Amino acid sequence: MTTAVVVGGGPNGLAAALHLARNGVDVQVLEAADTVGGGARSGELTVPGVVHDHCSAFHPLGVGSPFWAEVGLERYGLTWKWPEIDCAHPLDSGDAGLLYQSVEATARALGDDGKRWSAMFADLGEHFDDLGDDLLGPILRVPSHPIRLAAFGPRAVLPATLLARWFRTERARALYGGIAAHLFSRFDRPLTAALGLMIAASGHRYGWPVAEGGSGAIIAAVVAALGESGGKIETGVRVSTRADIPPADLVLLDLSPAQVLSIYGDAMPARVRRSYQRYRVGSSAFKVDFAIDGDIPWTNPDCVRAGTVHLGGSFDEVSYTEKQRASGVMVERPFVLLGQQYVADPTRSAGTINPIYAYAHVPRGFDGDATEQIVTQIERFAPGFRDRIIATTSAGTEQLHAYNANFAAGDIIGGANDGLQTVLRPRLALDPYAIGVPGVYICSQASPPGAGVHGLCGYRAAESALRFDRTRHGPADR
Repeated sequence: MTTAVVVGGGPNGLAAALHLARNGVDVQVLEAADTVGGGARSGELTVPGVVHDHCSAFHPLGVGSPFWAEVGLERYGLTWKWPEIDCAHPLDSGDAGLLYQSVEATARALGDDGKRWSAMFADLGEHFDDLGDDLLGPILRVPSHPIRLAAFGPRAVLPATLLARWFRTERARALYGGIAAHLFSRFDRPLTAALGLMIAASGHRYGWPVAEGGSGAIIAAVVAALGESGGKIETGVRVSTRADIPPADLVLLDLSPAQVLSIYGDAMPARVRRSYQRYRVGSSAFKVDFAIDGDIPWTNPDCVRAGTVHLGGSFDEVSYTEKQRASGVMVERPFVLLGQQYVADPTRSAGTINPIYAYAHVPRGFDGDATEQIVTQIERFAPGFRDRIIATTSAGTEQLHAYNANFAAGDIIGGANDGLQTVLRPRLALDPYAIGVPGVYICSQASPPGAGVHGLCGYRAAESALRFDRTRHGPADR
């Protein structure tokens, strides 16, 4: 029987292990922490009985993942929950852009820009599965749906600043800008429109659900499926050198490129090693979890019904603050992504005490405390929020890195999303999962298609490993 070791028990490492096990491979997962899950853990971070997501919280790509659908995670206890409004973007005027799963409902809420929103997103949402088949994986391959890809491409290559000009109202521009900000990159560069288009389109196809009980419920379901397929997990095992990895036919690494280099660098071909050395870490996050009494007192009442709320003001303001952050400047009013997961999943609350999740975009390696800036940004759109806080827990860039070694300097998205690295990660190759060492593959979010609890990085890396196992004579560095 073929044997495999997966180093790292995040969502992608577990997905890789599960796909291998389902194909008859004897798999062992080694995880440094005491529990698996990586960025998809959840737990009581503030007060007893109040459940917070540690990192990843909303899952438009997770609920639409073809691999999770193939496994059928719902059979292992996973339940998705949807808010009435997927995302809100409040403005200082009291107005707000509202994103619904329905394109038609979103268009109605946007008023004068409704037809333009529909023209931009209706076809992308309707045919998202075809687009995802080509985009949620390696770019250097023959597309399965070239016509759909050709329709998406001209929009995707634009800077987000240019695409935003399509909309005439601040409500629509700001709504798009908050979604585009998930890229963690300045808006005035080519390709920066792409992720905003993809996230909005996936939301119109699948919504922005949460996992009932916390994002850790996704991991629990994957672990159950892995156990049923015979996979084994060992926690508390730190892998620092190749000597720490048990002998196996296949090795998959749910690690950052820097960590891969530290373990296999001397065995990698020179040109592959140079590519990994050039791989750039992305910008950082500063996270705060709040326990509050009741709901947030939003000026715009629709925000109370939204699972996600983007705080950054107008599109121009978000664009400016993201540009400043990318230049290393910590602004007074950073872009903040706020989560009200309990709106869809009240099991996370304890009586009237509700969990609030928020993180700010901060410069790379920011070593200050952004807690007050996040509170102030929330107060800007919800006066009186401060008075409802029961408890607070903050995690800066160092704490995020300590929590998950893949989050280098607080980079929670696995590498910079700018330039060609946006689509060609971790290197330019027909098989970007192969590291140039026979039988060894990277399967973390630094590989295609990137960040998200969709398991597709692990699944596609495992597919590469299985192809190698079937041939045992193909070159590892293609």
